[in-house]
Amino acid sequence: MKDLHSKLAFVQSLAPAVQSATDTGSAIDLQGFESAVVEIATGAIAGSGDFSYKLQESDTTTSGDFSDVAAADLQGTVPDTLEANSVYNQGYIGSKRYIRHVLTKNSGTSIAAGITVVKGHGDDNPQA
Repeated sequence: MKDLHSKLAFVQSLAPAVQSATDTGSAIDLQGFESAVVEIATGAIAGSGDFSYKLQESDTTTSGDFSDVAAADLQGTVPDTLEANSVYNQGYIGSKRYIRHVLTKNSGTSIAAGITVVKGHGDDNPQA
């Protein structure tokens, strides 16, 4: 059996909770890693909640420096509207040091959601 546990680092980008507003995550530093996957996990949707997700990137932690990640730098797709009780994974293959999520409330009441960033191919192992 191969040891994957020691080669990954996990960062909570959005704690699992009921989200009733747009949430822009904090900068996640990818320095020292060559890959990342973002996992979006959803639960119940209340009041016809319509939420969307996107990933942004930057070379700095300054909020105004972040821009949407180009489709060519993403692996996998996330639907325009997140569905209840689902898990989505999206790989990031861009070259920027920082990434962050944007969970946008388009309409409705709320969605239960959490977002985790999995950093891989680290320069130094073990990670855990």
